[in-house]
Amino acid sequence: MRPPGRRDVPSARPALPLLLLLLSPLLLGAPRSADAGSVPAELRVRVRLPDGQVTEESLQADSDADSISLELRKPDGTLISFTADFKKDVKIFRALILGELEKGQNQFQALCFVTRLQHNEIIPSEAMAKLRQKNPRAVRQAEEVRSLEQLHMDVAVNFSQAGLLSPHLRNVCAEAAEAIYTRQDDVRFWTEQRGVDGSMFEALPKEHMELPRCGQVRDRGKPCACHYSLSLAWYPCMLKYCHSRDRPAPYKCGIRSCRKNYSFDFYVPQRQLCLWDEDP
Repeated sequence: MRPPGRRDVPSARPALPLLLLLLSPLLLGAPRSADAGSVPAELRVRVRLPDGQVTEESLQADSDADSISLELRKPDGTLISFTADFKKDVKIFRALILGELEKGQNQFQALCFVTRLQHNEIIPSEAMAKLRQKNPRAVRQAEEVRSLEQLHMDVAVNFSQAGLLSPHLRNVCAEAAEAIYTRQDDVRFWTEQRGVDGSMFEALPKEHMELPRCGQVRDRGKPCACHYSLSLAWYPCMLKYCHSRDRPAPYKCGIRSCRKNYSFDFYVPQRQLCLWDEDP
C-alpha cells in the first residue's frame, strides 16, 4: 500500500437545497412529494463533540438508494464521514487526516474502514429523510452514549472492484484507494450471504498481532500495527413512538440520538503511513 499523493484537502460537500423545514426537537415530518425525485434530503445540525467543542454536522438521506451519509469536521481539520448502505448491508467510515508538512507528511492521508451494517444501528433512510428541526442554531448533544467498538481490520479491499461491494465505495473512498480495510468476519458474511466476489479482498499479514504499535516504532520504513479512533458525536439511532387517544396504535413521532466511538487496529507496511499514532 502506498500513501495517497499530495492533494488539496476536499471540502465538505456543498449544501443541496433543503427538502426539510426545521422543527425542534427533531421530529418526523410529512413524506416528500413525488416530484422530489431521488435528490437526497439534507439536514445540517450543530453538535457538541466529546471534548466540548461544537461543529456542524451534515446528514443526508436518499430513500431511493436506501442510504444515509453523515459528515463532520473535527477542530483539528480532520474530515470524518460515515455512510450506511442498507441495500448492501455495508457501512463505510472515512477519515481525511491533515498531515504536518514540516514533518515531511502529505497534505492529508485518507483511510476507509468498511464493516457490515446491522439494520438496528441507525434509523431507516426514509425516516432520516423526514427529520425536521425548528432552530438550526441549537447545539445538539447525544441522549445516549453507546459502548466503544474495537475493530481488528485484517483484510484489504481492492478499490478497483469495490463498487461490487457497495456503489458508494468508489466515491467515498477515492482518496483512500490503497488504504481500505475490512474484517474476515464481514467478508465471510458478504461472500456467503450476499454473493459478493471474494477476489476483491486480500488478507493482511497475520504477524500484525505480534507487531509493535506504530507509536513505539521510530524507523519510518518498518511495518507496525496502526491504531485510529473516531467518534460519531451525534446521529439518529432509534425511532421514538407516541400514543394518542385518536390513534389505536403507537406512531412514529421523533428520534433518539446516540454517540458512538470506534477504535480500529490494522497493519501498515511502513510507520510513515501511521504518523498520527503516537506512543501512549
